[in-house]
Amino acid sequence: MINQHIFMHYNYTGKLDNRNETQGATTDPKTVASLVICSLIILENLIVLVAIWKNHKFHNRMYFFIANLALCDLLAGAVYIVNLLMSGKRTLHLSPVEWFVREGSMFVALGASIFSLLAIAIERHLTMIKMRPYDANKNYRVFLLIGTCWLIAVTLGALPILGWNCLENLPQCSTIFPLYSKNYVAFCITIFISLLLAISVLYARIYILVKSSSRKVTKHSNCERSMALLRTVSIVVGVFIACWTPIFVLLLVDVACEPRSCPVLLKAEWFISMAVMNSGMNPVIYTLASREMRRAFCKLVCGCLMQDGVGCKQNTDPSRSKSSSNCPRAAEQENPDAIHS
Repeated sequence: MINQHIFMHYNYTGKLDNRNETQGATTDPKTVASLVICSLIILENLIVLVAIWKNHKFHNRMYFFIANLALCDLLAGAVYIVNLLMSGKRTLHLSPVEWFVREGSMFVALGASIFSLLAIAIERHLTMIKMRPYDANKNYRVFLLIGTCWLIAVTLGALPILGWNCLENLPQCSTIFPLYSKNYVAFCITIFISLLLAISVLYARIYILVKSSSRKVTKHSNCERSMALLRTVSIVVGVFIACWTPIFVLLLVDVACEPRSCPVLLKAEWFISMAVMNSGMNPVIYTLASREMRRAFCKLVCGCLMQDGVGCKQNTDPSRSKSSSNCPRAAEQENPDAIHS
């Protein structure tokens, strides 16, 4: 049975115009491709979690944050699959509460991922300022930041179902999210853009601190650490901006446009998919940039392959070992999580 509230809002914003019957169906090629990508996102983040859980060397602050980020991204992939399966013609059969839960869960998962990126940047910045060896007795800071990330993300995603919506005010409705108030969308965009700026500033400061401290130790000590950090930071910030800026801009257009006046808003699923893709990029950036994590992945994958009867040769990189010997390793041994970003 079609829910009249949902139908009225979708019809008012124009989202029912030119909708084909296969949109959102499991036989739709676009939906199938999205389901496959989300499944890969879940798989790769699950591998990250298993690798960290099985290797006691990774039971420290930095890897706790990486595990939380992987959990956020895994949930983002899983929630997006549920969102896809409940979209299309099924949308009109949802109750307003079910619709808010469907969309709100995406906001929670993706919001938690962004807040986790900020938490990692904060932790790296604090570590670089103090420059102290890892102290397992201070893990409370890790769990405090992680808990804060989830609390803020859940609160942000729950605001519409708690009353900040446009059920009684159609002119104030978003086109991309027809039951969400434009004021709520503008509020979320303001927060997310602020987070983007904060992450960029923190990582810039981290690189400056590493470079300046390296120069004080020895003229050669920054050759590996500074360049590796600059490379990682550039990839992190670049991919984050590339994945999230399009949907941020589209949501700003949504807030500014009148209903049915901006046709690009009806193609929002492509922009949302790009943001979800960031959940697939994070494991590569934040884990494979670490040599120890690469070894753990290789060991984990090789263990699975050997169970299937396939041999696996340990990967060694003599050229890297040779180049690494030119740079001091004392700082990394003293505080192994201070360098990795």
